[in-house]
Amino acid sequence: MDWDIKIHNVVASLNIQNNIPLVRIANKLEGVEYEPDQFPGLVLRLNQPKSAALMFSNGKVISTGTKSVKQANDAIESLLNIFKELSIPYNNTRHNIDNVVASTHAGKELNLTKIALSLEETEYEPEQFPGLVYRQYETGVVFLLFRTGKIVCTGAKSEEQIYESFKLLYEKLKSINEI
Repeated sequence: MDWDIKIHNVVASLNIQNNIPLVRIANKLEGVEYEPDQFPGLVLRLNQPKSAALMFSNGKVISTGTKSVKQANDAIESLLNIFKELSIPYNNTRHNIDNVVASTHAGKELNLTKIALSLEETEYEPEQFPGLVYRQYETGVVFLLFRTGKIVCTGAKSEEQIYESFKLLYEKLKSINEI
């Protein structure tokens, strides 16, 4: 398989099991967006690693925008350091990787009708959406395949799962002579 797979976004979540004082964070930190009339959470943009964190008063935190699981882990660590610096107690430091999004290009145009007829677990309604949706139950991810050859993978929980899923998709497309 000679696909160049690129990870675009890793989403991680954490529940510190304590309330987060959003107003205090908004007043103390730069790079914060907090407009509770429009959105109940606070958005904090980090430079290292470049990412955004959504914080909610109930203690839930979502980190998004990192390009690897390591960067997502680093972003969560940075957020915990901010809580420590602001004397915000937390009772939990374990976080989950919720979604890894990646893409590649097949190197040629894809015949989505042929793929839809050949592979099970596909949805293809070009009048409603230009891509084919392929649910890969073996790995739990969802692929979006486009006629141009672009392929997007979402729903993975690790980088290993991304690579395993793309390899399996490659083998299936090869078996139906679509690559």
